[in-house]
Amino acid sequence: MNWEQLLSTKRRRESSSKYGKGTDLRSEFEKDYHRIIGSASFRRLQDKTQVFPLDKSDFIRTRLTHSLEVSSFAKSLGQNIGENILTYRKDSGFTQKMKEDICSILQCAGLIHDIGNPPFGHFGEYAIRHWFKENLPRLQYHGKPLEQVLTPRMIRDFYHFEGNAQALRLVSRLHFLVDENGMNLTYGLLSSIIKYPVSSLEVNPASRDIKEKKMGYYLADEELFQDIVKETGTNGARHPLVYILEAADDIAYKTADIEDAFVKGFIGFDKLLEVLRKLESEEPPVSGGFKGADKLEELYQRGLEKGVEDPREYAIKNWIVRLQAFLIQCATDGFNTHYHEIMEGRYPSDLFHGTFAQSLMELLGKLAYREVFTSETIYRMEVAESSILNDLMDRFLEAAIRYDDPQASLDAIGKRLMSFVSSNYKRAYHRQAEGRSEEEKLYLRLLLATDYICGMTDSYAKRLYQEMKGII
Repeated sequence: MNWEQLLSTKRRRESSSKYGKGTDLRSEFEKDYHRIIGSASFRRLQDKTQVFPLDKSDFIRTRLTHSLEVSSFAKSLGQNIGENILTYRKDSGFTQKMKEDICSILQCAGLIHDIGNPPFGHFGEYAIRHWFKENLPRLQYHGKPLEQVLTPRMIRDFYHFEGNAQALRLVSRLHFLVDENGMNLTYGLLSSIIKYPVSSLEVNPASRDIKEKKMGYYLADEELFQDIVKETGTNGARHPLVYILEAADDIAYKTADIEDAFVKGFIGFDKLLEVLRKLESEEPPVSGGFKGADKLEELYQRGLEKGVEDPREYAIKNWIVRLQAFLIQCATDGFNTHYHEIMEGRYPSDLFHGTFAQSLMELLGKLAYREVFTSETIYRMEVAESSILNDLMDRFLEAAIRYDDPQASLDAIGKRLMSFVSSNYKRAYHRQAEGRSEEEKLYLRLLLATDYICGMTDSYAKRLYQEMKGII
């Protein structure tokens, strides 16, 4: 892979020059940024879950605040890594302009990396996958089970439903701005959000190569995916910027989960100090200059000396800031160390693998899982969320099967349900369904209902469920 091709400014629909191209001094990637932040899809992230669904606190992070943090970390990593490539001449063709473009792309990618996620966070993704596995076998089309009508690839697209694949679909097709090309973002940017460049038939959760863990794109969007691959020259490998975006995401959510959990009372100062002490006693070299437990205690003492109201809160919040700086450096080192493997499409791991941060990142993930994600409070929320999503999927998928079917008709309730679906989404469906076979149209209708539910905010999904249940 080479940077000139990887940083492609091509768009599916090239912009017209009649609007005065010479007067706009923005780079193509800066134009992407403004398209993203001006979109309704991006604004809806303010009412989508990061960890705590439907939380009333102004402090707790949403998908929007998380995405802004990822965008910031990704740009910082891009600056560090780009400067390292220039300073140590890792690539003779790499220029200062390329470094600037990398930073702009990463800033945009951070904003949209979660834009395809359904309501209620990662549990929402699980709930939708589970619904398809439980219900697709019982649904029928013209008297036949859907599993006998759809192709294996189509079926596996739903069984492996993934927010990352949905993100590509949303920004490139569903967000109707000018035409069916969605936000019409650059191929360099689109390639950088495809974390898993494999189809649903190629997913292998047990693989040692990180790129095969999940599905990266739907069959419905394969033509676009292949265009992106050809234009950017990735040829089945991850775009190098994917590794940087993923590291930024890991830094953001693993540190934020600890801070939010502390504020919500799931993790205390003493508990965090205890697990850090235990980690450092078992693996002394792990800190690589960042002595987590010592730094946490030092900050607590500083809080006491300053007379702050809550020295424990002061310590944890400041500790997280220092931890984030350390993790940025480790991710930078990880990319630089494996630069040639990454550029050759051979690197199978994340950027923290083999660095001083690896054990610490694993520790933070396990701590959040044990103290927060498996708590009764979260389980109760997820049971309620499951009821909401299951009911919405039941109703809208049944209606979607009969929508636009010349051999069947929607009943009165079905017509009303399909009238709720965004006109943009239905326009995208009809455009893509032109000239397709009946099985392809059926597949696209199932995607249409899924698109609609994924686009809902947490509050809207809850309110619509209550309205349809007659809960006023």
